[in-house]
Amino acid sequence: MCRVICVANQKGGVGKSATCVNLGIGLARAGKKVLLIDADAQGSMSASLGIQEPDELEVTLANIMEKVINDEELEPGEGVLHHYEGVDFVPANIELAGLETSLVNVMSRETILRQFINSVREQYQFVIIDTMPSLGMVTINALVAADCVLIPVEAAYLPVKGLQQLIKTIGRVHRKLNPALTIMGILLTKVDRRTNFARDISAQIREVYGERIHIFENCIPLSVRAVETTAEGKSIYLHDPKGIVAQGYQRLTEEVLEDEE
Repeated sequence: MCRVICVANQKGGVGKSATCVNLGIGLARAGKKVLLIDADAQGSMSASLGIQEPDELEVTLANIMEKVINDEELEPGEGVLHHYEGVDFVPANIELAGLETSLVNVMSRETILRQFINSVREQYQFVIIDTMPSLGMVTINALVAADCVLIPVEAAYLPVKGLQQLIKTIGRVHRKLNPALTIMGILLTKVDRRTNFARDISAQIREVYGERIHIFENCIPLSVRAVETTAEGKSIYLHDPKGIVAQGYQRLTEEVLEDEE
């Protein structure tokens, strides 16, 4: 069985890419076969996995989706790269932004990414999709392709306010396009444990959403070391293995694995 997890939030800077990379590599460290898909034209996840110049890549997610749109056959493993920490990944670059606009006129436009994932699903136990900070057509594709959504939310006032819009969109996709879609949970990120404000925001999220939506027990603390990993092209487990962020992602990985049982 393969589980497809979409990591989504229309607000940028909440730690989507970091969560995809560190959860994916955490699962690979636990012996799981993992594919990460970068569905963000900014290519943040690809950069975090060591791709220095995403715009110079010959095959990215945009090319793969174009082939699916045109009913062209994909070669086995086409566009899939391997990271030395044990995960496979499909990178993205600015071409994905162009594809976003051309998808409007495509038949079954919401299912293009799902068609690709279905073709590789048997090879993996987890597929994790990083999405754009928007609710555009590529993000809708990711939600239609997914079994569940993991929502990273920064422990601050404005990102929390935007949650309602995202939850409404997920509900709409569930009703009209993907009845199997569920919300896996809300993950609090960039939590400054020294401040009352972060604690108040955390308590507020649990109060407002806790009854309807699972909120991960563990949160991802604020740390400068976590920001540095993007430039290093490796996970927090290699960059700062004993730090609080590595512990946070390790606990998240354990929660996800427990949910599988």
